[in-house]
Amino acid sequence: MVYSEKVMEHFSNPHNVGEIENADGVGEVGNAKCGDIMKMYLKIDNGVITDVKFKTFGCGAAIATSSIATDMIKGQPLSEALKLTNKAVVEALDGLPPVKLHCSVLAEQAVKAAIADYYRKNGMNDEADKLDVHCDDCECCH
Repeated sequence: MVYSEKVMEHFSNPHNVGEIENADGVGEVGNAKCGDIMKMYLKIDNGVITDVKFKTFGCGAAIATSSIATDMIKGQPLSEALKLTNKAVVEALDGLPPVKLHCSVLAEQAVKAAIADYYRKNGMNDEADKLDVHCDDCECCH
């Protein structure tokens, strides 16, 4: 399997690894059966993601997609972070092998799950319910 230099860089030196104590939003997607689990932690101030961390159990592609996704949403308003797509994650990494595309879906869904958690904690259940936090494009959440 051939990975781009960017994938290898984010796998070897992932950005924003760890967890945030008292995070404003926490999202976890994936399952142990497929081997990839992503947990995303958000610190949000006035609707802007001021800090983001992740913990990923999985392959190199899962770690790389988590890393780049956190880079892409850090400092963004929630409205912009919600526009993050798995396609944008793949493009930012200069591509992924087809068998690893589900990792980019997980990264997108982890962000949405963390934002949905933030909405629920702040009484915005209608907003949280609008977010689809199950990846239908892969086997990972089923």
